[in-house]
Amino acid sequence: MKIFESKFKASMKTSAPLLDKITQYIVKRKGKQIRPMFVFLSAHVTGEINEKTYRAGILIELLHTATLVHDDVVDDSNERRGFFSLNAIWKNKIAVLVGDFLLSKGLLLSTENGDYKMLEIVTNAVRLMSEGELLQIEKARRLDIVEEVYFEIIKRKTASLIASCCACGAASNGSSNEVVELMKEFGEKIGIAFQIKDDLFDYENSHLIGKPTGIDIKEQKMTLPLIYALANTDTSTKRSIIRIVKNNNNDPQKVAQVIDFVNKSGGIEYATAKMMDYKNNALDMLKQFPDSVYKTSLIDLVNFTVERQH
Repeated sequence: MKIFESKFKASMKTSAPLLDKITQYIVKRKGKQIRPMFVFLSAHVTGEINEKTYRAGILIELLHTATLVHDDVVDDSNERRGFFSLNAIWKNKIAVLVGDFLLSKGLLLSTENGDYKMLEIVTNAVRLMSEGELLQIEKARRLDIVEEVYFEIIKRKTASLIASCCACGAASNGSSNEVVELMKEFGEKIGIAFQIKDDLFDYENSHLIGKPTGIDIKEQKMTLPLIYALANTDTSTKRSIIRIVKNNNNDPQKVAQVIDFVNKSGGIEYATAKMMDYKNNALDMLKQFPDSVYKTSLIDLVNFTVERQH
């Protein structure tokens, strides 16, 4: 990871002073870097890592960072990982252009080195992420998301990128198409579990996770705990809760009422059980690979995605 960090920093080098200043800011505020970890561990479990593996990690991180920068503009968000977002400091126009720059750097890195298979995997993930976001926006207007649609949204929005991490890790060392597809499916299951965990935070105690609860409700996002609770209550209560989400989502007392409803309706337990099913199914897929320190680390990383506190 230390070698990767220096290579990632070098990949964003530019002769434009303002752009260089902004990319340095991006490097300093990096997150948990779970995605490049999935790339390296997937490569190690299926074979050996090489320079192509580092390029896979950089490609993923460049495109992921580009989508986050654009997301902050779309969501009018002033904060990301406890730091000011790019659009909060440099305004929307510059933030969008920086996102475009990061996207182009990722594409160039792949084409210049002939990494076409990895480029295909990651570009497809970006397409799915965009489709998932648009599907969520479309459904959120009517608040009519059922469980099947919810899983389709998070499969595209979140799971597609983690799936591409694992697939690229395997593809980087010359693994067969069958192994690449297997790791892609493995990553997709982990990605779904990862997103369910994120959605659960919204209904848990804020002092335990270090962030305010009820954010999804305020943004009118229908997540699994709420979807389950609404599907298993009477019509009158359902209408009342949907009315709050639609019209009173900025009232702390009303939001607390929705959180309490979800907790008492078994929504937390149901979503947690679903999350564990996806995690366990993913871990079962690793059984066909020989035991190693890398496989153990990958299992630990999978467990971290569902046990993390933030």
